[in-house]
Amino acid sequence: MKFIHIADVHFDIPFTRLEGRNLSEMRRLEQRNAFRKVIEYVKENAIPYLFICGDLYEQEYVKKSTIEYINKLFETIPNTKIYIVPGNHDPYINNSYYAKFNWAKNVKIFKEKPEKIEENNICIYGYGFEDFYMKKSEDIEIEDKDKINILLTHGTLDGDKKGETLYNPISKTKLTNLGFDYIALGHIHKISYNEEENQKIVYPGSLISLGFDELGSHGMILGEIEESTKNLKLEFIPVDEKEFIEKEIDISDISSQEELIEKINAEEYEENGYFKITLVGNRKIEVNPNEILKNINYNNIIKIKDETKLEVDLLSIAKQNNLKGFFVKDLLERAEKEPENKEKIYKAIEIGLLAFENK
Repeated sequence: MKFIHIADVHFDIPFTRLEGRNLSEMRRLEQRNAFRKVIEYVKENAIPYLFICGDLYEQEYVKKSTIEYINKLFETIPNTKIYIVPGNHDPYINNSYYAKFNWAKNVKIFKEKPEKIEENNICIYGYGFEDFYMKKSEDIEIEDKDKINILLTHGTLDGDKKGETLYNPISKTKLTNLGFDYIALGHIHKISYNEEENQKIVYPGSLISLGFDELGSHGMILGEIEESTKNLKLEFIPVDEKEFIEKEIDISDISSQEELIEKINAEEYEENGYFKITLVGNRKIEVNPNEILKNINYNNIIKIKDETKLEVDLLSIAKQNNLKGFFVKDLLERAEKEPENKEKIYKAIEIGLLAFENK
């Protein structure tokens, strides 16, 4: 049997981190395109099963038109059985579209109580969220281990050990001992399918990257279980046409903001990337990331982060009998009295020292 396994699409998520560059709407279109590519792949390759393991959409923001768009795509693959387990962002609650929308006939949506769907030599077990939290799931036991047994759910692997107990914490050891031939998970946005030999507990990662904490390729898992031997083959197929990429730029030799902007503009940027530029090194100028962002040429630079340092001996300066010394001494004493404001005060010292240098 062959299947496609996806999770964490998050339809209609606001993409607030992209609004500063007017890319949030573009990212939503890319999200739709990625999901459509999944459906087209399923159709073109006659894949009999599509597993969607939670957070298909954002309950708080999703529009009816988005649900209708998803369902119309489902209707284009009537010979594929679509199994959905709701997650913590799209729980099966009374006012959810899972509960009140008339889904295509080939769609099965699981609830919190574990359920088994049996056909021929295959048993598919599933359970999902009926609230925005699930602290513990019910126990599941395989009824016939001679058949191909697959489990679908959304949760945190070894969540109890990690202190993450609100989102269906699942014991990896317990799951392994149950004897499933494949366990399709969602919730963790980082892909995990080939980290150990014969891995059967799989996160496909988020379908598209939602930000700079989700670097690298994103897409879907193509799985195949050989019915006689139960041998499992897995392949990752990218579907997100854009990647979130981080670049570092050393500005130690930069003498003005104009020169810094020119240096950023002169860098090479892949067309399929959204970029975060991290400025490093010992700076000679005041750095205003928001102002710089407004004046660079490449629209796909989303964020500029300043991690540069002003290399000076503040204690030595504070001993100087001049205006600069008095300024530094006063702010250092204030930083000692207001530890909660220490970072802001040190930033003020750096800006002030740059002003002294540029007088």
